[in-house]
Amino acid sequence: MQTRSPDRSGRELLEANRSFYNSLWAGARLVEAERFNTWPLVDSLVRGCPQRLEIAPGLRPRLPIAGTQFVDISASALARLKDRGASVALGTVTRLPYADATFDLVCALDIIEHVDDDAGAWSEIARVAKPAATLLLSVPLHPSRWTAFDDFVGHKRRYEPAELARRLSEHGLSVERSGVYGMQPRSSRITDLGMWWLTHHRAWAMWWYNRAFMPLGVYFQKKLTLEPGMIATAAVDEVFLACRKSNVH
Repeated sequence: MQTRSPDRSGRELLEANRSFYNSLWAGARLVEAERFNTWPLVDSLVRGCPQRLEIAPGLRPRLPIAGTQFVDISASALARLKDRGASVALGTVTRLPYADATFDLVCALDIIEHVDDDAGAWSEIARVAKPAATLLLSVPLHPSRWTAFDDFVGHKRRYEPAELARRLSEHGLSVERSGVYGMQPRSSRITDLGMWWLTHHRAWAMWWYNRAFMPLGVYFQKKLTLEPGMIATAAVDEVFLACRKSNVH
């Protein structure tokens, strides 16, 4: 089994991700934050976090549109968000167009694994967060579990838990709560079938994904169960983290 992404330059990876997600969002409907299993946590946070940023939401934002800044590489997704009244900016997680210590709440789900320069991504996410800010993050774990699906959706890496802990510590981020996350099908056969359709009948597959499979995935998503600190990760494919930025970092 392949354990890591094939070597692609940062520019190649960015363009591959931009192409894939522009195509995905072109035919998608906006699903607002209240529909996702992250909402109970988000709802408990937003009143105390007036300055909010979500990085790479696509058309699946986890933070409420009103009062949140959104940054993404997909112009088509940003246009749809802007039509709904969102404040948007075109940009990347490795070069966020915001000043230092701007936000009380930063959300970056399913994004750090997509970029070549993950050190830059971690640095930028921490840079724009205020001291004591809350950060909601998710990353896939265990390089030994790398599959063709990771390649197909534009992943660059999976994290060993020890490496993830080191990245968090480097940037003054402590894990307050965590849980199992992700909507990837458990069955590899379903994933392989979906990839075959996306490869050979892309437009048709995208239509079915946006009109049927994604709504069903949202409807049947499991409750996000969070535990204090870092959960045991040996059997976890993707982890959700609610972190606090240090006051002194």
